[in-house]
Amino acid sequence: MIDCAQFYSLLKENNTDFFAGVPDSLLKNFCAYITDTIPESNHVITPNEGSAIALAAGYHLATGKYPLVYMQNSGLGNTVNPLLSLASPEVYSIPMILLIGWRGEPGIHDEPQHISQGKLTLPLLDTMQIPYSILSDQQDRLAEQLQECYTYLEKNNAPYAIVIRKNTFQDYCLQNNKKVAASISREAAIEKILLSFSKTDIVVSTTGMISRELYELRNKHGMDHSKDFLTVGSMGHASQIALGIALQKKERKVFCLDGDGASLMHMGGFTSVGSLSPKNYIHIVLNNGSHDSVGGQPTVGLSVDLPSIAKASGYKHILRLDTADEITRTLSNLPEGPVFIEIRVQKGARKDLGRPVESPVENKNVFMQFLKN
Repeated sequence: MIDCAQFYSLLKENNTDFFAGVPDSLLKNFCAYITDTIPESNHVITPNEGSAIALAAGYHLATGKYPLVYMQNSGLGNTVNPLLSLASPEVYSIPMILLIGWRGEPGIHDEPQHISQGKLTLPLLDTMQIPYSILSDQQDRLAEQLQECYTYLEKNNAPYAIVIRKNTFQDYCLQNNKKVAASISREAAIEKILLSFSKTDIVVSTTGMISRELYELRNKHGMDHSKDFLTVGSMGHASQIALGIALQKKERKVFCLDGDGASLMHMGGFTSVGSLSPKNYIHIVLNNGSHDSVGGQPTVGLSVDLPSIAKASGYKHILRLDTADEITRTLSNLPEGPVFIEIRVQKGARKDLGRPVESPVENKNVFMQFLKN
């Protein structure tokens, strides 16, 4: 396995000292290392992967150096436009390293949302004419592989991808892991929200821990899962899925259970909610300032004022809740929407937290039947 410190040292020796991207579970050890090692001015955890490409491009324009952009392969789609219309040799010809976690690698068991992306990761790079190498987990091959990368960057002034398999990096635990000043865990907050729902309320939950905790809480209370659309992939889009439903099911309340990282990823969706102004729409952001599902890397969720952004975007009512009693009391008497609610929650999840046993298609089918009825 590759030592994170050695990998970073070789990158630095080759004039790469700027890093940007969205954390990934396969890259969490390396991401944690650079979070602890590199000053914030040279390491930016961006809202989405496309933003990271643009940020890296600006860095190269200013310095002539080779930046590194990291991402899960599910985020590769967010990079297609800036890679092809900005960094491409046929446009501005901007060199950068793309460090891509290969979820859903063929032959390796993974969650359903990663299967298609895993199959298409290498073909997509081929289609975009971005050369790549799959990083070996053998330490003695590291220098040779990186040299191939830098030789290409210098010769072609174009992006080069390094694809990372599962268990490539040695373990590294994030040291700079600040606690959140919150009185309630995310799971406890979701439980209070869940118990406030009526029989006809519709729920769309975002990627990662939130959907997993909602699923297990339904089991805990002997409830079925028909009322919930679990957005297991497509991070950042749950609010717009919920909006699409709310516009068609105007007589029923539609709740979006969102995370800070997900809501930041495609925050332009706030303006669609505000401008269309569905009265039955409730957007709840469980904010712990971290990408909890992929190693706890920080977001800017705690340093930006999400409720004020929602208000400026046109949400009718803005609420901040901190305790279990406030959640119960507020959700029992909600004002007319669209409503934006921020709940500050603690980091972390139960180690024994499970995953849905039904397939996404099964989830979709029972959910659509619930909407129909």
